[in-house]
Amino acid sequence: MNLLGKVALVTGAGTGIGKGIAIELAKQGAKVGIHYHSSDAGAKDTQQRISELNGESFIVKANVMRKEEIDHMVKTVADYFGGIDILVNNAALQLNVELFDYEDEAYDHVMQTNLKGYWQCIQAVIPYMKEKGSGRIINISSVHGKRPTDFDPVYAMTKGGIKMLVRESAIELAKYGITVNEIEPGAVDVGKGKRSEPRDAEEKAKRNAELRWKFPLGRVGLPADIGHMAAYIASDQTEFMTGASVRLDGGSMLL
Repeated sequence: MNLLGKVALVTGAGTGIGKGIAIELAKQGAKVGIHYHSSDAGAKDTQQRISELNGESFIVKANVMRKEEIDHMVKTVADYFGGIDILVNNAALQLNVELFDYEDEAYDHVMQTNLKGYWQCIQAVIPYMKEKGSGRIINISSVHGKRPTDFDPVYAMTKGGIKMLVRESAIELAKYGITVNEIEPGAVDVGKGKRSEPRDAEEKAKRNAELRWKFPLGRVGLPADIGHMAAYIASDQTEFMTGASVRLDGGSMLL
């Protein structure tokens, strides 16, 4: 998975899954554009961790709800590194509101961030990838693009839309040597909720049993898990893979 010399732009790379992806791409040799909107401290931490790997990175701020800011973000990263080879659409919003409790503004906010933002980021990188005759576009979706959820149905709706965006984009961009694929994570520990350590062996065994009831592999995902898959999809080994969805959920969809 040698990405030496490749330039990647990862949206939402200041926290969580985006941070894990940015760090792994850098570990494999890519130069990384670290996008953030509100997590300034997180973006700086991502850059610091990449620096510790002797990697190259560049921080850029943008609101992916606004096309002009997306265009500026992409141009800034491309100018700084000399092009863009890899786009990872990851920046997303999850409000955890029930379907009929959504107000128009909140609905539009989620749709414009999670779906329209992905579409417009793809539009923005196409000229740079066409110039090189190749490119990798990776959209981070969710298992909730496959099955309903009881905590944020509008979020799930955007993830279903991403699946068709991937497929349609894959068809249109194939002639330029650009592949488009998606990763569908299940539950991922992004560090927002810390659980206390088990008090004894009995409690630990009970907790492990509960995890295996939901996740056959016995744990939830980590940002690094998603990073490893993103790095593989971004590599030359996947040049014949496009329009594909990779479920990465520890087997939870099987239950």
